[in-house]
Amino acid sequence: MNMQQRSEETRARILESAIKQFSVNGFSKASVDKICAEAGVSKGAFYHHFESKQALFLALLDGWLKTIDNTIEASRDKTVPETFMQITEAFPFIFESAGENLPMFLEFWLQASRDDKIWQASIAPYRRYHKYFTSLIKKGVDEGSFVDADPELTARMIVSMAMGLLLQSLLDPKGAKWEKVAREITTMMLDTLLRKSEA
Repeated sequence: MNMQQRSEETRARILESAIKQFSVNGFSKASVDKICAEAGVSKGAFYHHFESKQALFLALLDGWLKTIDNTIEASRDKTVPETFMQITEAFPFIFESAGENLPMFLEFWLQASRDDKIWQASIAPYRRYHKYFTSLIKKGVDEGSFVDADPELTARMIVSMAMGLLLQSLLDPKGAKWEKVAREITTMMLDTLLRKSEA
């Protein structure tokens, strides 16, 4: 194993340990010492990878958001309706990874209400996704795929629906087959937006 591989493995161990510590103890009680002990690394190794506990916390948030960003990026050259359906293909992974980390997600939201830097990092993706869906809806209207819907308002509805579904799936994992519900809602919404051809 070369140095780079060892370094990546150490970073992965720290991230895995942090998820456990933040989930069990919360952000404030999950000390760097406990995270290092759980990961089996030195504090020097920790600070080589992360400048602070807060930076580590934000790296966990960023890692999960990359899944969504990668899905959006992969559908860039498709038509607007195809893009919507491609995004639904990421639902199983999004719900599964969120479900495995319920305490971690609640901790993100809790810390965002207490720490301005974490709030800024948490709100930035919401704003980015709102902007992305606004431009996607506008593109759909402009290309004639969609009815003349308000892009801003429709984007707000999409982001709100996604967050609501995610929260429901976290709080009541057995309440429904959430990825199926998400797909069906996306299909229903798409059906409402699609411009029907004149018969």
